[in-house]
Amino acid sequence: MKLVDPKIQNPALRLVGAQADKMNLECYVIGGWVRDLLLGRHSEDIDIVVVGSGISLAEAVAGQLRGAHLSVFKTYGTAQVKTRDIELEFVGARRESYRHDSRNPIVEDGTLEEDQNRRDFTINALAICLNSDRYGELLDPFGGIQDMADKIIRTPLDPDITFSDDPLRMMRAIRFATQLGFDIHPDTLDAIRRNAERINIITKERIADELNKIMLSPKPSIGWYLLDETGLLPLIFPEFAALKGIETVEGRGHKDVFRHTLQVLDNVAEVSDKLWLRWAALLHDIGKPKSKAWDNEAGWTFRNHNYIGAKMIPRIFKAMKLPQNEKMDYVIKLVDLHMRPINLIEDTVTDSAVRRLLFEAGDDIDDLMQLCHADITSRNQQKVERFHRNFELVSRKMRELEERDRIRNFQPPVKGEEIMQLLHLEPCAIVGELKTAVKDAILDGIIPNEYEPAKEYLLKLAKEKGLL
Repeated sequence: MKLVDPKIQNPALRLVGAQADKMNLECYVIGGWVRDLLLGRHSEDIDIVVVGSGISLAEAVAGQLRGAHLSVFKTYGTAQVKTRDIELEFVGARRESYRHDSRNPIVEDGTLEEDQNRRDFTINALAICLNSDRYGELLDPFGGIQDMADKIIRTPLDPDITFSDDPLRMMRAIRFATQLGFDIHPDTLDAIRRNAERINIITKERIADELNKIMLSPKPSIGWYLLDETGLLPLIFPEFAALKGIETVEGRGHKDVFRHTLQVLDNVAEVSDKLWLRWAALLHDIGKPKSKAWDNEAGWTFRNHNYIGAKMIPRIFKAMKLPQNEKMDYVIKLVDLHMRPINLIEDTVTDSAVRRLLFEAGDDIDDLMQLCHADITSRNQQKVERFHRNFELVSRKMRELEERDRIRNFQPPVKGEEIMQLLHLEPCAIVGELKTAVKDAILDGIIPNEYEPAKEYLLKLAKEKGLL
């Protein structure tokens, strides 16, 4: 079968084939680029497998491409040729064998057939020949075309061997199923269940990378349900697995927090592609198992679960090798604050409460409100509509106060240094107390967010405290 897709007429790919012909080498585009070409998806990674030296062909191609940058990785037998418009990865065809305690293969030179045998899934084993006499010829030894038509993820060879050799492939199977909206073949899914414990030899960094790709999928809940179904979830993220289940006392059960959380995640994914907002959605109720309690009058309660969850996040991020920086701080903030807008709509919406929320959320207030809208998952449609209407009232109040008082990310007009100068004070606790009092007065609407009223209020407080 020959392909006539315009994308394979790329001049750079034609050049690769021409250089391979000169060197008497077989070469093929293989893997994800071919898969995505046939699925109509954009793909930037072009992997080229050479029956022979991939590095030699890369060097020859780089010499013919204007502005090309060549990187050679002799340890791995690979090379990269990169221009402003294209990035090509070259590797020699190889066969692999594995030790039981490592996913790093023992690599030997091999044929194209052996190279395709080592691929993780049938849809990733497709190859297109670049040699001039066979240019565009598609090689599909494992029925990957049919599996794409059937929307199936399946291993080319025995799935138990595939996953035992490289357990990361279990995560990749789930990731591809989530990204593409495919099903995992029953035999392949059963093999993941049988080999789940093998995931323990994979580094946390590689697992985190796959989780982030799942999180950025159109409907990320698919991946998390598959992780649970296959037994991988408690091994890689036990705190999230702990959200599962419903406990009943006196005929009263609470919401299944696991299912609720994944609905919230999907709701966020429908309106935002921000990775760390999606992580905040996944973690917003992570503190509920630790805060769950039965109250004879109120029923099931989860008091302070937002605060408890926020305190859990640094340990979770560290264990999962997620970033320990401002991205984590952002997730902590949203988890900590996610109940505040809900409390506002249930109580009287005061200017003071809205100002304080604006101040604490800062530039993340819009993301927080998206999370709160997504958190409304009741089956009672009237309740859902009422909550959304009330959220709109809060949002309107926020816009009005922000326009008038400029509260978001504000700093008190009177700085600590000026307080010390005005009152002839050395650095001490009273300076911080006075600065906080001025800030609170602005947030409570006692004084406007302006310099002169703030200074007058400060001097009034100082007199009351006997500092003037």
